[in-house]
Amino acid sequence: MPKVRYIFLWWMLMVLSTGYHAVAQGLMIRNYNVKDGLANATVYAAVQDKEGFIWFATPTGVSKFDGKRFRNYSKKDGLTDNDVVKLSADSKGRVWFSTLNGQPSFYWNSTIHTAQNDSSLHVDARGQYMQFMFEDYAGFIWFLNTDSRIIQYSGRKTTYDKLGAQRTNLFYFLRNDTIFKPLQPYFNMVNLRDSYNPDQRILYSCNFPMEHAAVERARSYPVIIVDNNLYTYSNKEAICFFNGDDWGIREEISNICVDNDNLWIGTPRALYYLKGFFRGERNPVKLLQNHYITSLLKDRDGNIWITTFGDGVYNIPYKNFYFNYLDNTNGLYSHSIFSIAKDPKTETLLVGQNAGVLNTIDNNNKIRQFNLDTTSGRNSIVSILPYKPNEMLIGADNGLFVFNTLKQKASLLKPIKTLKDVDIGPGGKIRVVTKDQVITDDYSVGVEDDLITSITSINDSAYYVGTNAGLLYGSDALRTLRIPGEDSSLHRSIKDLKWIDGNLWIGTSDHGLYVLHNNQVIKHLSTADKLVSDICQQLYYDGIGRLYVSTNKGVSVIDVKTQTLIRNITSNDGLMSDDTRGVYYQQGILYIATSNGLSYFQDDKMPVDTVPPAIYLNHVRYGDSTYLPGKQFVLLYQRKASFEVEFGAIAYDLPDLVEYQYNFSSDTSSGWITTMSNIVPFPDLQPDTYQLQIRARKYRSNWSQPVSITVTILPRWYQQWWARGILILLGLTLVAFVLRDVIRRIQRAEMRKTEYNRRIAELEAKALTNQMNPHFIFNSLNSVQHLIMEKEEKQALNFLADFATLMRQMLNNSRKSHISLEEEIAFLTRYIELEKIRFANVFTYQFILQDDLKDYTIYIPPMIIQPIVENAIKHGLAPKNGSGRLEMKLVLREDMLYCSVDDDGIGWERANEIKSGRLIKHESTALSVIRERLQIIKSFNGNVGKLEIIDKFKSGFGNKEGTLVEILIPIVKML
Repeated sequence: MPKVRYIFLWWMLMVLSTGYHAVAQGLMIRNYNVKDGLANATVYAAVQDKEGFIWFATPTGVSKFDGKRFRNYSKKDGLTDNDVVKLSADSKGRVWFSTLNGQPSFYWNSTIHTAQNDSSLHVDARGQYMQFMFEDYAGFIWFLNTDSRIIQYSGRKTTYDKLGAQRTNLFYFLRNDTIFKPLQPYFNMVNLRDSYNPDQRILYSCNFPMEHAAVERARSYPVIIVDNNLYTYSNKEAICFFNGDDWGIREEISNICVDNDNLWIGTPRALYYLKGFFRGERNPVKLLQNHYITSLLKDRDGNIWITTFGDGVYNIPYKNFYFNYLDNTNGLYSHSIFSIAKDPKTETLLVGQNAGVLNTIDNNNKIRQFNLDTTSGRNSIVSILPYKPNEMLIGADNGLFVFNTLKQKASLLKPIKTLKDVDIGPGGKIRVVTKDQVITDDYSVGVEDDLITSITSINDSAYYVGTNAGLLYGSDALRTLRIPGEDSSLHRSIKDLKWIDGNLWIGTSDHGLYVLHNNQVIKHLSTADKLVSDICQQLYYDGIGRLYVSTNKGVSVIDVKTQTLIRNITSNDGLMSDDTRGVYYQQGILYIATSNGLSYFQDDKMPVDTVPPAIYLNHVRYGDSTYLPGKQFVLLYQRKASFEVEFGAIAYDLPDLVEYQYNFSSDTSSGWITTMSNIVPFPDLQPDTYQLQIRARKYRSNWSQPVSITVTILPRWYQQWWARGILILLGLTLVAFVLRDVIRRIQRAEMRKTEYNRRIAELEAKALTNQMNPHFIFNSLNSVQHLIMEKEEKQALNFLADFATLMRQMLNNSRKSHISLEEEIAFLTRYIELEKIRFANVFTYQFILQDDLKDYTIYIPPMIIQPIVENAIKHGLAPKNGSGRLEMKLVLREDMLYCSVDDDGIGWERANEIKSGRLIKHESTALSVIRERLQIIKSFNGNVGKLEIIDKFKSGFGNKEGTLVEILIPIVKML
């Protein structure tokens, strides 16, 4: 907001021939200039548009003002020329700019329309600017330029010389007043004579007071200014209603403003305020002396705007007309006031100030000054009370005085140092308190340590005293002071006391207001109860049920009967300062003394603006883009972009106190959010439709109707449901590919690991097989040795031949991980035949094969059955007395080969006893290797092999002896 300067003006009613007395009254007026944001200090004209904005025309563009911010427009913003000399607002809400280059242009819907962006405005202005503007009843705009040519704007096109290529004058529009409505309230002319209207009646003499009909004409008809005279004008008559010479205005009148019953007149030298002119009152006031007044405007709120040549814009808020102000600029000794009262008989107003100065204002508003106390140091007048007829009792820092209002003379009643307060009892008894004692005519009583601040009388014999440490009670009978009651609230620092109808009202230094009855606190009022401040400075009772509490932030008015707050009065309502020192009320006039002067006004007519402000949108930002105001916005989503709305409220009085509330429909929070900022950001809005509502209120007004904005954030293509579906599908496909690749990698790794383990297992199996080879060779060589020792050379040679063949077959098989079942049976057959030779054919053998084995080619690990057969022959059949039998059975069980080796030898237990010589079980190395090989085959094949040795005699095979060995061998089966 611009830093507005408040100028305190005082006016002097001019001493005229009518013999009126001079009177001084104050008026506060605001000034706006370039440093506040105004485009130029020279302002030609002002106009208010349909929305409520005030526009100012300057040599460097136009300024649009909402009461807080100026928005300036120049050529770079779209104006046809920076030098704008006139402004006009039509019925459609357009603001027209009259520029020196003559090109028509207007502002509408947040855009400056010119021939560059609006073809309907294209016209050859021929270097003449639009001097006057009218609107007909069809809504067409008519211009009269400085070359006396008529231009018409129809909304579709602009036509030069609309009525033909001939010159005309302003009277053409004025006499056709049934067709044309002027877009300005007054016109400056050289004379009134219209040669085309000879029947028009012109009255040059001015009658005052004005008749009712003349007043209505002045309010409704255009006004013609000729020199320093004013005329109401119609096509039938022109009647003078103001003559400047009769009112002491000698200079030429440049502009006027009709303000209800008041008339404002601007001249190149000053501003004149004729208060009550249309009511027949003669109260001319001269303001802004030596200011060139270029235009006057009364806005819809009643504020007066004064534009000047070189001094910016002045504004008089409407409520200031309800207040009167006095300070050192218009009669008082200084601006700081400490006490105030009025003599009820002579109605003389007394104003106590510093330096011992008393100001009096009589019925004729004549101000006088009296220096009651010339003592150096602090000597303010702190108390003024009605005393006797025509006498007022005045307490100053250094003495007690009596002032005779009739004689206008002060006399010292008693010299008293450090006087703090004075009170007069119901019977007229005077009590005075200083900083440390209570003084009466009969006695005085002191107070130690505490600082006395105030006193109030209950009656002529009892009283209360306020100190910085709390409340004290005193009586003339006891002549002592004591603490009344035990309530802790009575120990607050006290500033003032007031006894009203049996209750004691206590104003404290920082805890608000207490009400005491029978020494008990019955009420406490503070800022929590809307008291304007907890720092009370003075209490005043008006005698009709209202207590006024002066504080450092204004005055609170309390209803004494209900003990409730009625209202607060602050500088926002029109006081000169919030630092209030005292109040006085009489016959509807409320006087309030402040540290910045005296404000007084009619209490029942204090203006309260309850009309909500007009709220507007300034612009909308989304990301790096800015958009003009509108109702709906459809925007494409931008990642991490902030949606920002800038708005404002049109309020020319107390614009800094305007509050805003907004509600965002898609926000998770509920209700209205209050803010003082006019910018609301919404970061990173996701695609959706939102509704934003904004409303505002002024000081003490209601909330305005909300302005609604619908915002639709459109998703990017990748945020559409189909795009998201595709992206999800692509993502899943990619994940599938990645997973497949990962699985393949894992599978390959597992395969490599499995193959590695399988190779290791095969190598281990081969190693175990190779362990079997030496075992077999050793046993076979033992057999050859046995034959040689038995002298069986031929049989030994045959054995060696068969053994060689068997060895060759065994070596071939040892290089393989698997051999066919046929090969294994052939190998076992040759081996058994050799063993039969070795053991002299003491046993027979037989292979029993399942028929299903013929349908498949079955592969088994080599050298896995041979050790079992060998153990059956060597340890089961060989030790047996007599012939034996060996049976080998092969059966297919799913993916396993069941093989049983059954002998009828001595049995497993007996064989172990023979081998070890002890009754301890012993398993051969060959069988241990078989078990280990089956476990290794399981690690890379997955099939679980099994080896079981059964002693038939001990396992329930009847009386049969021998050993049955069963083995399940993992196989590879092929058709």
